[in-house]
Amino acid sequence: MNEINAVGKEKILTRDFLLICSANFFLFLGFQMTLPTIPLFVKSLGGSDQIIGLVVGFFTFSALIARSFAGNALETKGRRFVYIFGLSMFVFAIGSYAFVSSLAFLFFIRIFQGTGWGFSGTASGTIASDLIPSSRRGEGMGLYALGSNMALAVGPAIALSLNQIIDFRQIFLLCAFCGVISIILASQIRYKKVEPTSAKKSKTEKRVFFEKAVWQPSLLLFFVTFTFGGIASFLPLYTKEQGVGGIELYFTCYALALLATRFFAGKVYDRKGLSFIFVPGIFFIFVAMCLLCWLPNTISLLIAAVCYGLGFGMVQPALQAWAMSLVPANRRGMANATYFSCFDLGVGLGAVLFGQIGHFFSYQLIYVVSALSCVCALIIFLFFRKVVPQGFEANG
Repeated sequence: MNEINAVGKEKILTRDFLLICSANFFLFLGFQMTLPTIPLFVKSLGGSDQIIGLVVGFFTFSALIARSFAGNALETKGRRFVYIFGLSMFVFAIGSYAFVSSLAFLFFIRIFQGTGWGFSGTASGTIASDLIPSSRRGEGMGLYALGSNMALAVGPAIALSLNQIIDFRQIFLLCAFCGVISIILASQIRYKKVEPTSAKKSKTEKRVFFEKAVWQPSLLLFFVTFTFGGIASFLPLYTKEQGVGGIELYFTCYALALLATRFFAGKVYDRKGLSFIFVPGIFFIFVAMCLLCWLPNTISLLIAAVCYGLGFGMVQPALQAWAMSLVPANRRGMANATYFSCFDLGVGLGAVLFGQIGHFFSYQLIYVVSALSCVCALIIFLFFRKVVPQGFEANG
């Protein structure tokens, strides 16, 4: 039976929920510290814009493949095994960056990192959804995402600042240490047991790598995260080319705006439904892309950061909450795998395509294409709402 608080609501902030949020924070902290440094590291090894796009692509595509296996493993091997396994692979890969001296070895290690990220990220989101009462899923997923938001608020800024005083090797070892802390916290969680599917279906389910029930939110997420490929891979280089300062503050403002959405977005989703969150959220992302395309000064960069943070912070948890509401508990692992595979696919394809655009055309055109992706997402959303209305209204 779920714990009930003093005002009669099912309790969210339990011991195990706080542990998974803390583990998620340190995992994301280690990851976010690599986010702005990897493009700079590739440049230091003699890589071009095309190589940067491929480096990001290798990571996300290996994560995408890993997530499909992670979804099945979560239902057959258990939450703890998959989570600890993924975290361990991630730590090994991040630590190995400290010894990379060639682009060929970097590509090899990126596959390990992507695999670890795919397993650990899918497991973490599934564990969190297990621990959140269904009546407060939107609010709970928003609170869970605070860990990644807080890491984003400080991770890139810390890494870019440290890059001025220490070398890449020391930064990557520090990132690996964050992953070790995440493993320690994960080992303390009391994982909920989920009723497995019947033995007759087990062989068939092992061959399933896609949860078709969540294809709608997953497709929308793809178009949203497609825009992130241009930010994660090329924004530091773009601002440098434009002579615009404040890239460290960009990530901080972005994360603080994300954080602000946690105080209202989940509740709005639970009470009003997805439409009241997605439409304004995608509009904010569109405005951010337009500002980055223009980018006359630092002020416009920071306004874009706030708009993108508000938009992404509203849209992503709401889509995830919708996805989790479409499947039973024993299919959440596969549903999370499908959902985040589209997250990875969006970032990966975006990074690869934007690498080509940046090389042959300009960084500016990257954000024009990203703005068009927002328009596509809105059109698809309006079509879904009209044709298949399930999940667009409040939970009642």
